Amino acid sequence: MKIALDAMGGDFAPQAAVAGALLAAKELAGRATIVLIGQEDAVRPLLQAAGPEGLALEFVPATQVIEMSEHPAKAFQQKQDSSIAVGYKMLLNSEVDAFCSAGNTGAMLVGAMFTVKTVAGVMRPAIANFLPKAGHRFGILLDVGANAECKPEMLEQFGELGALYAQYVLGIAAPQVGLMNIGEEEGKGTSEIQAAHQLLKVNPHINFIGNLEGRDLFNDKADVIVCDGFTGNIILKMAESIYDVMEEKKIQDPFFDMFNYEAVGGSPILGINDNAIIGHGRSTPRAIGNMLMQGFNMADSGIVDRIKATFKS
Repeated sequence: MKIALDAMGGDFAPQAAVAGALLAAKELAGRATIVLIGQEDAVRPLLQAAGPEGLALEFVPATQVIEMSEHPAKAFQQKQDSSIAVGYKMLLNSEVDAFCSAGNTGAMLVGAMFTVKTVAGVMRPAIANFLPKAGHRFGILLDVGANAECKPEMLEQFGELGALYAQYVLGIAAPQVGLMNIGEEEGKGTSEIQAAHQLLKVNPHINFIGNLEGRDLFNDKADVIVCDGFTGNIILKMAESIYDVMEEKKIQDPFFDMFNYEAVGGSPILGINDNAIIGHGRSTPRAIGNMLMQGFNMADSGIVDRIKATFKS
């Protein structure tokens, strides 16, 4: 198995990317190979400086970089030899089994939709993120930013995508799915949310438990929480701020340590025809390493084939 990494993506690239790749390579020794994609004059010296471990990593040159400030669609179209575009081409051609990047989030989404494309039957891919749960485990929240406004049918599909990921990647048997709302009652929320509730309630592929409120984010009520990308992104950034406050006050607790984005490393794009993960822009080597581990776990689980089979039926 091969897991590709955009070595030029992130605020601390390529140094953090190479360091993170070395961490993951050590963890995945004998099970997967890490493939770094980036500008040769920036990446090759770092691999050489790392000694035998660095030279054991595969390297694929890419002459261009999509910067964080660039327009995603325009940059992806014009920079076909960027590390992100090359990574997606390798994914499309089955040269790698997963592609990870802490670079331009929009470009990663554009690349996913225009290169490996959306699974047949899926209206829109979703970005998923992980929520700490009691018992030192994670649940899943989606969407967290790909789709600011969602039709009820899209929210229903997010429930299916999240349930499949929770079951086959996180190992949660019969995951419970909840819909984020302003109240638990069935008639609460906007017309779109009320319609989504009715669709989720009769969907045979999921174990829907009803509406959730904000206080249910971190308890065991649901393993999968469904919301539009506008709401999900606010929740995600709020959760990150909790860890920042705890760290600033020098308060340590195993549960709140799970709020650290480095613990999982990235957010999978669900509903596309291959395995792609978006990392945090300020990813550290630990975050990069965990993102690559997540890419391996996705590929190893066969989650994309599970999604294809579900939406084909």
